[in-house]
Amino acid sequence: MPLKKVVLDVLKPLKGPSVVEVAQVLSRLEGVSQVVVTVNEIDVETTTLTITIEGSSIEFDAVRESIEGLGGIIHSIDQVVASSS
Repeated sequence: MPLKKVVLDVLKPLKGPSVVEVAQVLSRLEGVSQVVVTVNEIDVETTTLTITIEGSSIEFDAVRESIEGLGGIIHSIDQVVASSS
């Protein structure tokens, strides 16, 4: 079943790409129609983000690789929606 929505708790380096860049990179992935990035906490070295990705057929491996490519790590997967339609 294709993934329609994924909500992730992500840690990214403070000196890494901006949240705008994170959203832009993820929104370019195939099957993604919307990305919402919310800053939850800013530490001395990291930023904690909630990233909500919606689309017709989200490839989780591509999402994970993109986040890791930006220097981030997925701390937890907080919500997943899959649908056959």
